[in-house]
Amino acid sequence: MNSTIDPRTDIGHVHLKVADLERAIAFYHGVLGFEVTQRMGKSAAFLGAGGYHHHIGLNTWESLGGKAPPANTTGLYHVAIRYPDRATLGDALRRLIAAKIPLEGASDHGVSEALYLRDPDGNGVELYRDRPREDWPRTAQGELQMTLDPLDLDSLLATAKP
Repeated sequence: MNSTIDPRTDIGHVHLKVADLERAIAFYHGVLGFEVTQRMGKSAAFLGAGGYHHHIGLNTWESLGGKAPPANTTGLYHVAIRYPDRATLGDALRRLIAAKIPLEGASDHGVSEALYLRDPDGNGVELYRDRPREDWPRTAQGELQMTLDPLDLDSLLATAKP
């Protein structure tokens, strides 16, 4: 029996419980730019990019008017949204600045560049782009060696397409 997962496997979408559907759509559609692909009345919406049926599901089925989970509890740490290149990640940073959404962090991991923030419901969100695999930092033995360096936000912003 093979003990590793098929390498073609990936994460297809995330489905989030939200307190206010319109507020969540305003963030994921209005700020980040995902397309609303379907709505289920006032209780759920599905958003995607590039014509995909949905990368993000939002619902209020069990959370209408609810509060974010308290600190020191288990749950989702963050959802990571991968951008295709540095220019599109720079554009995401431009959108966040325009919407006055604060960053909680910004890191250069060697393998990727990442922005960290919270959505309106307090869910952790990572916006990132991967570097080409051949550029990933490795030890002398060839093992992956990710880093935790500060990300140059000015440089990233300069790559954003107008």
